[in-house]
Amino acid sequence: MSITAFRGRWTRLGNYSACTVFCQGHAYPSVEHAYQAQKSADPAVQKAVRDCAGPAAAKRMARLVPLREDWEHVKLQVMEDLLREKFSQEPERSILLATGREALIEGNWWHDIFWGQCPVGVGKNHLGRLLMKLRDELQDGLDLHPPSEDYVP
Repeated sequence: MSITAFRGRWTRLGNYSACTVFCQGHAYPSVEHAYQAQKSADPAVQKAVRDCAGPAAAKRMARLVPLREDWEHVKLQVMEDLLREKFSQEPERSILLATGREALIEGNWWHDIFWGQCPVGVGKNHLGRLLMKLRDELQDGLDLHPPSEDYVP
């Protein structure tokens, strides 16, 4: 069986769900805010993204800024580190563990075939894969060891 969308019971698996995460000593209101802010190396841009009213607004703003030069090389690690931060906390940790051994698929209708699948089966599903990796670590009794507040991706 699979969990094919991060909605309803599984909303908190998604990056838009409210959860304070830290990156470079700053608190972000969601993984989406933090991830989008890291697309730029400019602290003023990062602050503007961090201060957006919601995750969708943060994503829209980040589409307008030049990407940092190494973005394509670091974006998966940035996401993994932010997810480690998020799922080292409760209740997010328990929610991830409650998925058992289900395949986690970030099914979406906005055609993101890098982070998810649309339709299910078409796409790389990197978000789902990262979540399953972290869930496996938690099930094996490992600590996710989120990066420190001073972490710089």
